[in-house]
Amino acid sequence: MKIDPYLFFDGRCEEAIEFYKRALGARVEFMMRNSESPEPLPEGRLPPGSEHKIMHASLHIGGALVMMSDGMCSGEGGFRGFSLSLDCADADTAREAFAALADGGRVATPLGRTFWAPLFGMVTDRFGVNWMVSVSDDAK
Repeated sequence: MKIDPYLFFDGRCEEAIEFYKRALGARVEFMMRNSESPEPLPEGRLPPGSEHKIMHASLHIGGALVMMSDGMCSGEGGFRGFSLSLDCADADTAREAFAALADGGRVATPLGRTFWAPLFGMVTDRFGVNWMVSVSDDAK
């Protein structure tokens, strides 16, 4: 078994995809809009104007697969109770990723040395996704 995160951006998925491409070098593996569904969506399932929103997308960020969608576009977006952990190969990469994620977001814990890692910090990006950015002890 494996676990892949699936994030719902409540109408901002395309913006998030472009942000993660710039900020983290994400690569889009697959993307389908609601209007491209091979099966018609049930009447009234999505709000009017959601036809071109993202039904499903898969991105590769480093060695991980992150799936995402606009979801139901209900206005109830939010990410609570979890963080995505980004383990970087070196300090420069960690600093660049942290700064990119912090652009338009909020730093919770600035990057710094900890007893478990040479570099660790926590940031919430502009979409409300919590990230823990670190350099493993073995990556020094």
